[in-house]
Amino acid sequence: MGDRSLETVYPHLVVLLILLVLPTIFFLRHNRISNRLFQQEHLLRNDEKKQCDFFSGRWVYDDHVSYPLYREANCSFLEFDTSFSCQRNGRRDLEYQKWRWQPFECDLPRFNGTVLLEKLRGKKLIFVGDSLNRNQWMSMLCLTESYLSPSSNKSITTTQSLFTFHASEYNATIGFYWSPLLVESNSDDPEDHRIKDRVIRINSIYKHARQWSDADILIFDSFGWWLEPTMTVLWGSFEKGSEEAIKVRVGMKHRRYEMALNTWSEWIEINVNPSRTRLFFMGFSPFHFYGESLRDLRNCYNATEPIKKRDYWGIATDIEMMKVLESILKKLEKQRGIQVQYLNISQLSDYRIDAHPSIYRKTPPNKNQLAYPLSFSDCAHWCLPGVPDIWNQILYSYLVIN
Repeated sequence: MGDRSLETVYPHLVVLLILLVLPTIFFLRHNRISNRLFQQEHLLRNDEKKQCDFFSGRWVYDDHVSYPLYREANCSFLEFDTSFSCQRNGRRDLEYQKWRWQPFECDLPRFNGTVLLEKLRGKKLIFVGDSLNRNQWMSMLCLTESYLSPSSNKSITTTQSLFTFHASEYNATIGFYWSPLLVESNSDDPEDHRIKDRVIRINSIYKHARQWSDADILIFDSFGWWLEPTMTVLWGSFEKGSEEAIKVRVGMKHRRYEMALNTWSEWIEINVNPSRTRLFFMGFSPFHFYGESLRDLRNCYNATEPIKKRDYWGIATDIEMMKVLESILKKLEKQRGIQVQYLNISQLSDYRIDAHPSIYRKTPPNKNQLAYPLSFSDCAHWCLPGVPDIWNQILYSYLVIN
């Protein structure tokens, strides 16, 4: 009789134990994540109190197993766009992956994808801009991938100019929206945008903005495309035969840039709730087609080490354009009460002449291009792993602080 009673009671005891153990496991896991968040935020707030400048520092060669932060072959997202897969595209010298950025007065917190994804739980983070912002977006996906469960769906969804990855276990979205000039232009197709005569609707941004207006975190960039000597500025519609349209061929790249940023800032003021949405603007990512002057023919081709000269500025980094952006951001904060965090990654990136794809591009060079590698080399974008990982470490620091 006793044995039968035990047989009857035993299943109920098992169920009871499961009900007691599962909440404990969940609590411990949640507590572990909360502790990580607290530790990261505590360390970062201490650095913040010291007013540490993340953007002033030097590149340090780090040959430990901790660098790079991920392996190119382990990032499945790079299958979506192999433009930044330099090793896969034939590059054999991989020393560019082993340099880490060391601020002079503090340490950058090491990237922790679990902490970031917890911060993004139920939220949407969108990069908005050109192919360099796409470069940074791909870096962010690679950084977070190893923190996702193996069963996670790692596919990217494309809706016209919007590319999104959704981490379902966190209900978090990390996306990229192609808008290289921020305002509308005839180069808004993410695939077909190599157009000789660029036309920009300098006062129009709503077609783009409605695609990312619901984001919780927005990271903007726009620089390289504004360097063209002249562009056509359009007031009115792109529709053929529009009688109201006015087109003017404009040089003055700084003035064009300022006009577009004013349109962007007006949209921000009217449509963004700063208590809900965090805003960032990336500094200009430098090109290395030349060195410090047009006579300095240093090119990223065959470069294997960073530039060692302290406070180096390449000729392609237009400091006057940087001042235009900084002025708009200051005005937005002082006059309109909206803070856009400016991540000034320009100079730290300018040292890294060695970290571009060069000839190791998505489309391999033909014989004629190999004969003139300087002209074929991509000295604008960045190999992954690489420099954009540092941009994201800095972005991560700001996100975790608050």
